[in-house]
Amino acid sequence: MEFKDYYRILGVGEDADRKAVKTAYRRLARKYHPDVSDDKDAEARFKEVSEAYEVLSDEKKRAEYDELRKYGRGGESFEPPPGWQRRSAGGDAGTDQDFSEFFSSMFGGGFRDARAERGPHSSEDFFSTRGRDVEVEMPVFLEETLEAQKKTIEYQLPRYDQSGRSTPQHKTLRVNIPAGVRDGSRIRLRGQGAPGFGDGAAGDLYLRIRLVPHPLFDVLGHDLNITVPIAPWEAALGAKVTVPTLEGKVQLTIEPGSQTGQRLRLRGKGLKHRDRRGDLYAVLKVVMPEKMDAETRSHWEALAEKQAFNPRSEWENAS
Repeated sequence: MEFKDYYRILGVGEDADRKAVKTAYRRLARKYHPDVSDDKDAEARFKEVSEAYEVLSDEKKRAEYDELRKYGRGGESFEPPPGWQRRSAGGDAGTDQDFSEFFSSMFGGGFRDARAERGPHSSEDFFSTRGRDVEVEMPVFLEETLEAQKKTIEYQLPRYDQSGRSTPQHKTLRVNIPAGVRDGSRIRLRGQGAPGFGDGAAGDLYLRIRLVPHPLFDVLGHDLNITVPIAPWEAALGAKVTVPTLEGKVQLTIEPGSQTGQRLRLRGKGLKHRDRRGDLYAVLKVVMPEKMDAETRSHWEALAEKQAFNPRSEWENAS
């Protein structure tokens, strides 16, 4: 098995006192705790640092380790000397945490629970750190932004034990979505993020609002656009057409001689913004029939002969 050089792991000298060992442990544990670090090897390093501290902070274990250290160095294959019998194994060695083979062989395989020995609120050997914030996307339909909503969200949080191992924690919340939310806006839920370590507070949950694309409406800030197809005769003669909104249908008047691209405003039919509403813009689009029979064609031909109209006359003026 591989010999573990616990002094090297903590970065302390062989003559380091207990305070220096504790200081080194707290610094490295903060650095590598999986709830804090983004290092890909953070969990393994955290376990290694915790294991080193478990030995060097305990007077009896450290004395045994110093005796063993005479026979091995870090990274080398190691076997205990003939006749070696570990003397510190006992009541604190029965946990199922995954410590190194070296530790298990030398000291019985388990860490003592220092918090149980010193009381649940002691910070003698363990630091406290706030849990990570968590961000979750929350899809919201345009219609749902007009009034406050209650929505259910499900997400998972990491939960770490003292050795740094994580187990997923499933969580379900019923959350309030205020009226007028916009795409990309965030809602903060205090204390609903990842749990803290030690006595640290839990992080926060942030809901990132994602407006679900609507099949008819395009969002422009707090305003909406809708393309309104009209027939050529409706554009020429005028008409009243039914237009959908987020709250139902309304009648829209098309003036005679209307053009493709013309925008008609429907006040207060857009998205909610504080104490007011945006507008809905109906963008006209003249659409030809897909099929044309002989009679219809003859009407168009007669119209073309009678009309002295050149839709591209502005090109001639420009040249």
